[in-house]
Amino acid sequence: MNAPVEIARPAVPEAALPAPRHADAMRAAREANKLSKRLHRLMGQAIADFNMIEPGDTVMVCMSGGKDSHVMLDILLSLRERAPVDFDLVAVNLDQKQPGFPAHVLPDYLQSRGVRFHIEEQDTYSIVKRVIPEGKTMCSLCSRLRRGILYRLAGELGATKIALGHHRDDILQTFFLNMFHGGQLKGMPPKLVSDDGRHIVIRPLAYVEEADLQRWADIRAFPIIPCTLCGSQENLQRKQVAAMLREWDKRHPGRLETMFTALTKVVPSHLMDRTAYPFTTLRARGEPEPSGDIAFDDEPCVPPAHHPGLEREGAAVVQWFKDAAADD
Repeated sequence: MNAPVEIARPAVPEAALPAPRHADAMRAAREANKLSKRLHRLMGQAIADFNMIEPGDTVMVCMSGGKDSHVMLDILLSLRERAPVDFDLVAVNLDQKQPGFPAHVLPDYLQSRGVRFHIEEQDTYSIVKRVIPEGKTMCSLCSRLRRGILYRLAGELGATKIALGHHRDDILQTFFLNMFHGGQLKGMPPKLVSDDGRHIVIRPLAYVEEADLQRWADIRAFPIIPCTLCGSQENLQRKQVAAMLREWDKRHPGRLETMFTALTKVVPSHLMDRTAYPFTTLRARGEPEPSGDIAFDDEPCVPPAHHPGLEREGAAVVQWFKDAAADD
C-alpha cells in the first residue's frame, strides 16, 4: 500500500491572520452600535407614545451627574440634531452642597458638549441632615426640596418640559413600593403635570432598562458623580424591591418585561377601584361583553404587543421620533 501523499499548503503570512485584539474591537463596536440604536429607538418610542416633546419646546434636562441623566442628555442631543422640528435643551444641575461634591465636573463636561446649562447652588444637604434623624431614610425630604427648586428654575429658564432620568426599572420598583407600602396600584408615569400645576414632567427613559444605561455610560465614559447622600443608604425599601425584581428576572427571564407591559394595559373593570369603574351602577345588558369575566378561562392570557403607542395622526414630531432609529 502506498503511503498517503502529503499536500503542501502555502504558509499564511502572519499579517493575514486575524488579530484577536482587532476582532474584539470590531465586536465591541458592533455591540455599541446595536445599543445606540436600541436606546434611540426606545427613547424615540416613549417620546412619541406620550407626545413628550412638541415643536418649540424648551426641555429642561435635570442632571444629577449619575449615569441615567447622562445617557438621557446624550441621546436627546443626538435626536435633536436630526429632528425635523425645533426644540431646545437646557441642562440643569442642583448643587446641594454635599461634602466632597466635585463642582467643576458637570460644568466642564456640559461646556465640552456645547450645551446651554445652569448650575443652581442650594444647601439642601444641611437641611436634610439636620431634620432627618441618623439612620432614617432621607429621600422623601430631599426629593421634595429638590422638586420645588427645579419647578422654580423651570419657570425662570422658560422651560416648557422638565425631563427626569427615571427608567423602566425605576417605574417597576415604584409600582411595587406603592403596592407593598402605600396600598395603591400606582406607578411612575412617563408624563404628568407637576405638583404646582404649572409644568409638564417627562421621563424619556421610561422604556429603557437600567442595564443598557450602565453599558452606554461605560462606553461613553461619562464623568459620573456618585450620590453620597441617598445613594449610600442601604436601608432603602427601593433597594430591597430592586433586589427582589432582579431575583425574579434571574429565575424567570422575561418576567419584568411582561410586568412592564401590564402597566400599559389596565383593566379597571377587573380591579376594585369604585372611582375608576361604575360598579354600583353596573347592569347586565343581555349582550356579549368583550371585557367580561374571563378569569377562569383555560386559555392563557396573551400579552399585548409591546409599547403599543398612542399615535397622533398628522403630528410630524410624533412620527419622526418613532422613526428616529430607522435612519441609522
